[in-house]
Amino acid sequence: MRRRQSHDGRGEEGGRVEAEEGVPVGGAPQLAVFLFPSEMAFYAEQRSTHRRVLTLYNPYTFSLSFKMWCTAPSLYRVVEAEGSVRAKSCVDLVVRHLDVSPRNWGRRDRFRMEVRGGGQVGRREIWAELKGGREEEEQRGGQQRAPPPLTALSPLLVPTHTRLPLPACTAVRSVSQWVVCVAVAMLCVTVLMLPLHTDSSSVVPRWLHVSTNQKLVCAYTLGLITMVFLQ
Repeated sequence: MRRRQSHDGRGEEGGRVEAEEGVPVGGAPQLAVFLFPSEMAFYAEQRSTHRRVLTLYNPYTFSLSFKMWCTAPSLYRVVEAEGSVRAKSCVDLVVRHLDVSPRNWGRRDRFRMEVRGGGQVGRREIWAELKGGREEEEQRGGQQRAPPPLTALSPLLVPTHTRLPLPACTAVRSVSQWVVCVAVAMLCVTVLMLPLHTDSSSVVPRWLHVSTNQKLVCAYTLGLITMVFLQ
């Protein structure tokens, strides 16, 4: 069952993330980390964007403990920056920007998610950026700019997709597109919950086992669909 956390950023659960520091992994096997979206953008003039949600998925058959690090802990507060997530479940982490003053506009900070479980360790890094203006203004401006070449994209960054205005004659088509998005999202969640092909003790039939790469593709797709829903 999906576990949701409080989104108000206050109370005993709310706290600033710790400064990033090197933590030795002790030669433990690497664990794939399913954390989406892969980039957070905050807009100074749009209060609703001062809070972003990160979702950590656990498709494994064992529970994971996690901890969030940041290069600028004084600028952010994360609801439950350290905790655990049960097997085949997920948890939402609410990230709130604490200082949207002009002196921080254009600043990019790095977050690192560390997970441990099943005798393995995994790490995933994402970027956060504070921008001036509003999100809608950037989307309108983005329609006039050519997309960057694929070689300029980092594998950890998910490009922001601009939502184009739909003409009235395509209203019915837009409904069908949302239905397709929901269906694809449900399929991705189902695949994420299936056991890996290396799991031999599962009661799920062997032909339903999936690989780590298949889970990564589904998690990436689910992250993109989540960004569309949030817009």
